[in-house]
Amino acid sequence: MPKLDLSQLPWRTGSDYPGKLAEACKGRSVQPLGDPGGLSQFGVNIVRLEPGAASSLRHYHMEQDEFVIVTEGSCTLIDDQGAHEMQPGDCAAFPAGEANGHHLVNRSDKPAAFLVVGTRTETETGYYSDLDMMVKLAEGQFTFTRKDGSPLTADQTGENS
Repeated sequence: MPKLDLSQLPWRTGSDYPGKLAEACKGRSVQPLGDPGGLSQFGVNIVRLEPGAASSLRHYHMEQDEFVIVTEGSCTLIDDQGAHEMQPGDCAAFPAGEANGHHLVNRSDKPAAFLVVGTRTETETGYYSDLDMMVKLAEGQFTFTRKDGSPLTADQTGENS
């Protein structure tokens, strides 16, 4: 496979979270590398966080492994064990099925970036540690519900505010 020209690959901003839950990821941009490289067994993305931005809401995966390495700036990994400062070259691994809610936050005043590599599965279930929310992936679609499978309420998504 030829070298990827990062300057030619588009960035996606924001998140797919419902309602005001997406605000935590304002300032997050993702540059997919796996798809343009023709990869099908695992995903690879560069994630860029502006100051104050989060990579996601704190979550964990049931079917997919996830690995991150900081490539630029400073990020704070927040997981069930607390906050861990991460600098370029620092790595973290999140095995599938391990209930350790995690995300990275840029608490600095400069942009930060990390590379994330994760398993691709046809289905997936993820849980959010700080919310009564889960996500299911099936047939290429993400569905957000409460952890018991019932619909999210407007109060939970902030759409009543």
